[in-house]
Amino acid sequence: MNPKDLSTATPAGIDQDWLAKGRALTPLLDAAAPRIDAAKGLPPDVQDALFEAKMFRMLLPRSIGGAELDLPTFFQVIQAIAQGDASAAWSVAQSNACAMSAAYMEPAAAHAMFDGARAVLSWGFPQGPCTATPVTTPEGAGWKVSGTWGFGSGSRHSTWVGGHCVVTDANGTPQKHASGAPVERTALFPRKAVTIVDDKWAVLGLRGTGSDTYAVKDLFVPADYCVVPRAVGRDQQQPVDAKIDVETERREAGTLYRFSPTMVYQTGFSAVALGIARAMLNSFIALANQKTPSGAPQMLRDSSVIQARVATSEARLASMRAWLAQSVRESWEHCGATGEHAYEHRVTMRLACTYAIREVRQVAQDAYDDAGATAIFEMHPFERRLRDMLAVTQQIQSNPMHLQTAGQHYLGMKPSTRFI
Repeated sequence: MNPKDLSTATPAGIDQDWLAKGRALTPLLDAAAPRIDAAKGLPPDVQDALFEAKMFRMLLPRSIGGAELDLPTFFQVIQAIAQGDASAAWSVAQSNACAMSAAYMEPAAAHAMFDGARAVLSWGFPQGPCTATPVTTPEGAGWKVSGTWGFGSGSRHSTWVGGHCVVTDANGTPQKHASGAPVERTALFPRKAVTIVDDKWAVLGLRGTGSDTYAVKDLFVPADYCVVPRAVGRDQQQPVDAKIDVETERREAGTLYRFSPTMVYQTGFSAVALGIARAMLNSFIALANQKTPSGAPQMLRDSSVIQARVATSEARLASMRAWLAQSVRESWEHCGATGEHAYEHRVTMRLACTYAIREVRQVAQDAYDDAGATAIFEMHPFERRLRDMLAVTQQIQSNPMHLQTAGQHYLGMKPSTRFI
């Protein structure tokens, strides 16, 4: 069995039906990738295929019509999608993490948001002050929300968007927990209610995510649509010696909803990097069996340098994939058995995800370099996939500060827990 066969094998303990659905999308996404890149968004036929496969409902609660998929399977499905197109995989991963908010919503509100077959929730990162102030209006109790958020991946095909906000009183004073941390809520509102800021999504890679910047001003958001998911505020994961707050607003008991969206982001986005690297290496292997470089006496595959490089890339990619899969599986199984995340597992997941993204970038870079001048042409996938990989490695989940955080833990220090 060659490495390409191994990459399509079904890992033990993974939902085979969902993995098969993800893999079935790979050829369509691969063919559509140039159009996705050019459009800065997912074309209608690609959206149709993703909705038909229910890819945006993988992490939605079963009680709301979702799959409530286990995280190890989700990790494998995102890898498969990313082998077709990284922007599509990124958008799917992002929106699935956002959809976990349904676990914190009143059932009626969650159904109203997600019952549609093409319902998608996405959100971005605060760009300056973003606030939510409690108000009572003739429409009922709720929140007055103002702010601007960027990097709203997938927002162009979303029906709902969200904004993480600091809670303020009527005078605009930010509210704080006893620990000194700001009180935060995530406001959810129809996409049609936002103002899209002039297109700032002129970027190197992941262009197809259409990650717009959007804003609202004094928007009334009903109370049932302003939630505290575990990603923010008081439900942020705590250090090993901290007393855990009771999650009074979490309404779903499943293992999945004991994970924060932050943990899902790092799992999904590292899977995107693995999928890009796998696709680039596969493309290079195919090229190496066909191309004789100009002035060279032999095909690429006959070069001892290329032979060693391909082997090294396979080893690097396989080891990162195996470590990531193991760390996600161990964390999932422990949480399922105990109802809690072991602090050590959280640190390991954080380290594995960050390190893997940074390591497999080299696989992509080597494939691009060794493809020679072939790689610069848009008719070949090397240049687009390298741009996508470079964009993945520039975002927060691969930031080297996470390596420092893990190192502090292993040295017996108490690191920041913002991203673990």
